Amino acid sequence: MWIPAQSADELYPRDHRDHPPALTPDYKSSVLRAPRHALIALQHSLSEITGPVFHGEELGALDHDLTRNYARQGSPIGERIIVHGFVRDQNGRPAPNTLVEIWQANAGGRYRHRKDQYLAPIDPHFGGCGRALTDENGYYFFRSIKPGPYPWRNRANDWRPAHIHFSLSGAAYAQRLITQMYFEGDPLIASCPIVGTIGDEEQVRGLIAQLDRRATVPFDSLAYRFDIVLRGRRATLFENRVQATQEDL
Repeated sequence: MWIPAQSADELYPRDHRDHPPALTPDYKSSVLRAPRHALIALQHSLSEITGPVFHGEELGALDHDLTRNYARQGSPIGERIIVHGFVRDQNGRPAPNTLVEIWQANAGGRYRHRKDQYLAPIDPHFGGCGRALTDENGYYFFRSIKPGPYPWRNRANDWRPAHIHFSLSGAAYAQRLITQMYFEGDPLIASCPIVGTIGDEEQVRGLIAQLDRRATVPFDSLAYRFDIVLRGRRATLFENRVQATQEDL
C-alpha cells in the first residue's frame, strides 16, 4: 500500500527537533499527558506489521462527501468546500490505496460528540466524518463544510482555529498517522497554543491548506489544497511521532 524504501534509496534523515516537545505548559493538557520517563521502543509483532488491506468496494459512495453522507432531508449549513491533495513519499512517489479519514466540527464549531458542550447548535444534516482511498497517483478529495473555530478550556480566552483532523492508514496497524489541517489566512493560527508548540515555521506552513482557485466549483464550493508527505526532510508533521517508526514512513 504505502511505498516501501527501494533497495538503492537512501532515506533522508528526519530532524526530530522539528517536532514539539511532549511537555509544553502553554498547552495545558500536555502537562497531564506528557511522559515523565524515557520512552521504551517495543518490537512489533506480526499482527502489527501486516494488514489491514483496504479496498474501494468497502467504502460507501458518499463516504467522501460530508455534505451528503449524513444529511437526511436537507443540506448542512455553512461554507461548502473541497479539500484535496496528494499523499506522497519523500521522493515524490505516490502512496496509492491509502485510507484517508477525516473528522471535524460543523460550521458553528461544534463536534457531533456527546461530550462537546459548546453552545453552538448541532447541525442535523452534518455528521462531520468522512473517508476516502487515494488513487494510483496518491490523490484524494473530500467535499465538506468549512468548520468553525471554537473556544476551549486551556486559558481564559483560547480559541482553536478552524481545522480538520486527518488520519492516514498504511499497510499495517502500526502505520496509522494523525495530524490536523488548518486554513490559509486564519488569524487564530498564530495564537493557538497547540500550533505554538511547533518551533519550526516551515513545519507550521506544511499544516496549512492553501486556497486553490483552480479546483473550485463555480457557484458551489471553494477548494483547498493539502498535500501530505509521509517522510523525509519535508515530511508533514504528525501528532503520533513515536508510532511512525516503520521504514515506510
